[in-house]
Amino acid sequence: MPLQTLFFDAAGTLIRPAEPVGLTYAQHALRRGIVAEPEAIMQAFRLAWKETAPPLHAVGQPPADDDRGWWRGLVGDVFGRVLSVPLAEHVLDGLFDDLYLHYALPQAWSVFDDVVPALEDLSRDHRLLVLSNFDRRLRSILAGHDLLRFFEQVIISSEVGAAKPHPRMFEAALATAGCLPQEALHIGDDKKCDLGGAQSSGIHAFHVKRPESGLHALVQKVRSEAYSGLH
Repeated sequence: MPLQTLFFDAAGTLIRPAEPVGLTYAQHALRRGIVAEPEAIMQAFRLAWKETAPPLHAVGQPPADDDRGWWRGLVGDVFGRVLSVPLAEHVLDGLFDDLYLHYALPQAWSVFDDVVPALEDLSRDHRLLVLSNFDRRLRSILAGHDLLRFFEQVIISSEVGAAKPHPRMFEAALATAGCLPQEALHIGDDKKCDLGGAQSSGIHAFHVKRPESGLHALVQKVRSEAYSGLH
């Protein structure tokens, strides 16, 4: 069956933070009188990200706060690990607001070099959609980098009420695109969320693992291989 639709993950696949997360957190913390080393923050962030369950809400009841509360909890966890004591609530509120607004800015993110050439090529004869564990900030970020023009829709976890690899995300993508699983390919950098989630839903998957397997390799595979051979 012909491959019609390509679903693209966002963070780690299309875009990435413009500077290390640990450095950004440390700089914003220092402005509020909190001293913490960027590397220690980065290590705590990786652990907190790994150990925190992704947002999941009842069917048909996406979060009213656009998953902002989930992110606040993560930031609080990160600094609690680094400082060995929780931040006072009013301190956490201010620091979190700063970080949340920072990561809403397009300039807080950079676009991988292979993204625009690949999207220009693939958009000529495929339908492209974004399928991302993110919130509504993503649309303005992509717009700020002139990437929205390539995509029919941007499907985000905070509006679905579940995050990849949950099947509801892929069901939402297929419903939005109006295509069958075997007609779609999901492209992402996370082995569990992107590859595992897509394949569990019967959708072909391509693992972005730069530099050996970036979007140039994706274009070559789409152009030269049977879709059942994609992995």
